Amino acid sequence: MSPRDKPLVWLRGEVKTPPFGSSARIEAGFLLRRLQRGETVGLPHSRAMPGIGAGCHELRIADGKVNWRIIYHIGMDAVVILDVFKKQTRATPKAVIVTCQRRLDEFRRLSETKKKAAHAQ
Repeated sequence: MSPRDKPLVWLRGEVKTPPFGSSARIEAGFLLRRLQRGETVGLPHSRAMPGIGAGCHELRIADGKVNWRIIYHIGMDAVVILDVFKKQTRATPKAVIVTCQRRLDEFRRLSETKKKAAHAQ
């Protein structure tokens, strides 16, 4: 990882085999690496999720008959993984959206607290 790359901050989920198939895990890693480098990933691999929050998107990973989603937020200092789940319906479940919104708010609060503490020292 280059010093200029943003770290991944995992708030929920993981990408490993199993349950991901080997090729799906590699694709997910490749796409996440592009995001860390500051590259823009668009359709069909990534879609904006403004209903969760500004800077939020979902990575779309096809894995045979299974479709995985990785909900992420592009922050100033990191790529924040909010959730990883198996997509089983056409629409993203409301519970996933609400949970991701809560995790993003919590992450932002903690980040602000850490920044204020660092500036106070």
